Amino acid sequence: MAAQQKLGRMTAGGTIFARLKALGIDVVFANSGTDFPPVIEGLAEAAAQDADLPLALVIPHEHAAMGMAHGYYLVTGEPQAVMLHTNVGLSNGATGAINAACEHVPMIVMSGRTPVTEAERFGARTVPIAWGQEMRDQTALIREAAKWDYELRFPEQIAPLLDRAYAIAQSTPKGPVYLSLPREVLCEAVDAAGLDAPPSIQPVRTGPDPSAVKAAAAALAAAEKPLVIAQRGAGDEASFAEFGAWAEEWGIAVSSWWATHLAIPTDHPCHVGADPGPWLKEADVIVVLDALAPWWPDLHPTPNVKTVINIGPDPIFSRFPVRGFRSDIALRGESADTIPALVAEMQDMPRGPTVAARRQKLSETTATGRERLVEVATADTERGITKAYVSHCLGEALEGRTSSVFSELGTKLGFLTRREPRSWFQEPHSGGLGWSFPAAMGAKLADPERTCVATMGDGSYMFANPTACHQVAEALGLGVVVIILNNEEWGAVRASVAGLYPEGVAAKSNIMPLTALKPTPDFCKTAEASRAFARRVTDPAELPGAIAEALKVADTGRQALIDVSVLPD
Repeated sequence: MAAQQKLGRMTAGGTIFARLKALGIDVVFANSGTDFPPVIEGLAEAAAQDADLPLALVIPHEHAAMGMAHGYYLVTGEPQAVMLHTNVGLSNGATGAINAACEHVPMIVMSGRTPVTEAERFGARTVPIAWGQEMRDQTALIREAAKWDYELRFPEQIAPLLDRAYAIAQSTPKGPVYLSLPREVLCEAVDAAGLDAPPSIQPVRTGPDPSAVKAAAAALAAAEKPLVIAQRGAGDEASFAEFGAWAEEWGIAVSSWWATHLAIPTDHPCHVGADPGPWLKEADVIVVLDALAPWWPDLHPTPNVKTVINIGPDPIFSRFPVRGFRSDIALRGESADTIPALVAEMQDMPRGPTVAARRQKLSETTATGRERLVEVATADTERGITKAYVSHCLGEALEGRTSSVFSELGTKLGFLTRREPRSWFQEPHSGGLGWSFPAAMGAKLADPERTCVATMGDGSYMFANPTACHQVAEALGLGVVVIILNNEEWGAVRASVAGLYPEGVAAKSNIMPLTALKPTPDFCKTAEASRAFARRVTDPAELPGAIAEALKVADTGRQALIDVSVLPD
């Protein structure tokens, strides 16, 4: 920080970067436009004065920039910044903001605002798009996904507003924030002294109510058939380990229904898999651990439940207008705090004789279930390649590696063995497609020694703006592996239609309307345009070797893609 003390006056656009670095931001993912001249000039001025600055990266599509910031946070726990081009860039990035908000992923999102003056002021409008891009309410594009939003009015506000933005983004529950940046303000010269000062506002980290912790502990200790449904992990590494040990000690079943983060190893003796249905029928106490939608109300009855405990940064998910899941006890706070608090409260509670029996039965049941998953994944490969088989093969190939799999309608947890925190991420429940490829890139940028794999459907790959993603991966030397599970259709849409209308005409059609993605493009050529290793696989026998080769290539810093022809689910 000592170098920043020498900073003098500079274009206000450059002070943004210096202040972001002081706040702990490592990377600014940016796609520039005509609103960026004061940003670029200011950045050059700051660099010329030897300012300590975050890495500024050109990401030629805003959705990819948002996904990379998302992935960077997932493996580091440190929020990053994204800078977009006026309203059009913000609109391209809005889906990424929706994904981040849904998953409580903090980031500072900024976009330029077209000049409001037409003449006689430095930074005023110069090209026709400055008129065409003006909106009455540009922030409306992102407001519902942002915890806080504001428009910069004066250059001297940059440091205090960024301090506030960062603190709000990092406060429980975390999430994205937005600041719009008018060009005229960024063009003003400003005194850059003091940009290295400590943050003026600290984030608020909310902890659970002690009385709620006691009530939850008492209910669980007295439960005969407790069940935890976990979707968004179990906090940090320490609380992840505590959670697994606690579940085993008390013999508590844990289901990973639509899990976007890993909460417990898939081969843990208490992990009952992705389907909570059989366990919900018998459960008397249910813990909803940071789960937006812990079960399917029409499909999963809970006839014996006495107590439902919701735990999470926002345990009743107040952002969402309709969510009627029962909540008798709520523990609000980061899982890294709530889980240890609950474990500690139960530490000295008596364990009745039913606990040991429950633990033993769980261990036997889950072992049989894991064997069954392997049988299903490897059976009948003569018909072709299934998603379960791809998942199984990838899991075996990743054994012994520190790795993260970012699955977007791709591989399936359970068939794919995962044991470590940060080893599994699934697409956010907001459904903003094209997430996993850039998220894997952001994770690889943050942790170059980590093996990062994006597994995604063919539709999701197209949504990822793959040409832009491949270009960035090559430019930055990001050795990510992309596995496309290509069924030539919107498989999730087909499944949804068949679920609502199982005996309907559409479900019985050979080709369901509005779901086909044929003819399939040659995705290998898209990757090869950026000098990636690329291979098409249709034979199940070739898949393990192709994955092994792709991982070996990625270890050298070169990206790899495998386009796998899979059977419909």
